[in-house]
Amino acid sequence: MLRTLVALLLAAGSACAAAPGAAPTRLIPPGVSVGGVRVGSLSAEPARLRVETAFARPILIRYRHKTLRITPRQVAAAISVDAAVSSAFAATPRSAIALPVRFSDTKLDKLVAFLAHRFYRAPRDTEVIGASSAGPQFTTPRAGLAVKAKTMRAALAQLLQNGTRAPLQLLTKPVAPTRTPANFGPVIVITRGANTLELFDGPQPVRTFRVATGQSAYPTPSGLWHIVDMQRNPWWRPPNSAWAQGLKPIPPGPGNPLGTRWMGLDAAGVGIHGTNAPASIGYSLSHGCIRMQVPEAEWLFQHVRLGTPVVIL
Repeated sequence: MLRTLVALLLAAGSACAAAPGAAPTRLIPPGVSVGGVRVGSLSAEPARLRVETAFARPILIRYRHKTLRITPRQVAAAISVDAAVSSAFAATPRSAIALPVRFSDTKLDKLVAFLAHRFYRAPRDTEVIGASSAGPQFTTPRAGLAVKAKTMRAALAQLLQNGTRAPLQLLTKPVAPTRTPANFGPVIVITRGANTLELFDGPQPVRTFRVATGQSAYPTPSGLWHIVDMQRNPWWRPPNSAWAQGLKPIPPGPGNPLGTRWMGLDAAGVGIHGTNAPASIGYSLSHGCIRMQVPEAEWLFQHVRLGTPVVIL
């Protein structure tokens, strides 16, 4: 029995003497980073955890006083962290290892489209709001705002691969208004008391005409109107008014009360036109319309368009 016990003790001692010492933990060389995240002097698992935690943080997009949080999950982003950490172990000190990142192009495009829609501000074109003796009065045009979609997409893709997650300022550009007073185009100002019609190109005067306006029983309506109908060689058709009862339509020709051109307004039954009664020009003698000499009405017809504002003072 004693002999057996001694043999067992000797065998155990021999086994302990033969067992190797514990292998030292392998560390990433100092100063190495993966996707912008420092992992130098870390072992594999802490390095992997640090990279995954940094990657999972949201991207912050800032615009004025607003901050949007975009998570990698929203674009189905994923990383090859094992491959990156393996590369970090093989790197020389202070190396920067790229972090392989995959994401959905479709979801990233939808995200950028969402940002573009949310932050878009349409420009405000100038409009005519009235007139004075100095000419037309305009609203002030205002520039709009649009997201730089292509640049924003590239910046987001870059940040997905950057574990530092530096906040991203929303990238925008101004959108110029289409119409300003300088390029507005034709505006007509009619002054009933003076029986004049002035054509403006935006704020710039172009030409002034003597016209006939409505008599006191059928006054030309004041206000802001627009040309909505333009006809060459129009028919005259009697309006639904007491003064036109029993009259018949008149075809184009020398006896037509509208002359050769008609520029109808959105004021019912009112328009600018030529006349077969040139002696009425300069007086308030019409039934509400604005009469012009035939050659002058033809000239004006060539210099206005549908939608041209007409301010009647």
